[in-house]
Amino acid sequence: MRFIITGSKGLIGTEFKKRLEKEGHECVMEIDNRLGSNIININSIELTPSTQKTDVFLHLASYCKIKNTIENPQLAFDNNVKGVYECLEFCRKNDIKKFVMYSSSRILSEEKNPYTASKMYGEYLCEAYKQCYGIEYIIIRPSTVYNGCHDLTTRLITIWAIKALKGEKLPLNGDENKTLDFTHVDDFVDGIMVLLNNWYKTKNDAYDICGEEETKLVDVARMLGGEVEFFPADKCQPQKVNIDISKIKSFGYEPKVKLKEGVERLLEFYKGEGRKWLN
Repeated sequence: MRFIITGSKGLIGTEFKKRLEKEGHECVMEIDNRLGSNIININSIELTPSTQKTDVFLHLASYCKIKNTIENPQLAFDNNVKGVYECLEFCRKNDIKKFVMYSSSRILSEEKNPYTASKMYGEYLCEAYKQCYGIEYIIIRPSTVYNGCHDLTTRLITIWAIKALKGEKLPLNGDENKTLDFTHVDDFVDGIMVLLNNWYKTKNDAYDICGEEETKLVDVARMLGGEVEFFPADKCQPQKVNIDISKIKSFGYEPKVKLKEGVERLLEFYKGEGRKWLN
């Protein structure tokens, strides 16, 4: 399989691209801000003979800081709304007939904000391009993906692990009942591969992926060995996250890395080669 990937240098993109290449698939082009390229400008790129005949377009890149999009909705529009449009247009113009979009499990919550709205727009646009232009799609909705190494996006568990090891309090916007469902990146990539390998059964639908362990954040703090400092809940942010993954499990997906094990891996990383990040 020959693929184009956006967001290839992010937490998920890095591991996903490694898995694809390990299994013999060929990356013909990658788009990522850390490489000096931006999805907004993708339609200025002309495919060459070496990048033509692409089988699937994998769209991982997006802006994922919900609090920031509430403060500045333009971030969600520029990166997510316009981003998915430009990528789908690129596929239409270059006759790429398979498209994978990363949405978010947060769209399932009652609370709505510019970030979730931008992801919902992307999902509807995928269906529109399928009906109008014959571009088949798979929509993937991640839930709090993490890894046992440093995440440059500085997600919650990364911030908390560093603070816990430095003896600092762990800030929590919410109360003792707030939950998340963390997903180790290895399990998440397994889930994506299950969907890709069953394309003709899984296409033109959306799939939630999680570790199937809804966990109170105060319990996560205990795993990290830290003490929580409570703050008011962020505006329009869900306080409980409960995700049904029965649909993807019907194709053979089963999360393997328990949260306790994943947290231990993360702490070991920061105690060893990742110690520089504590400073």
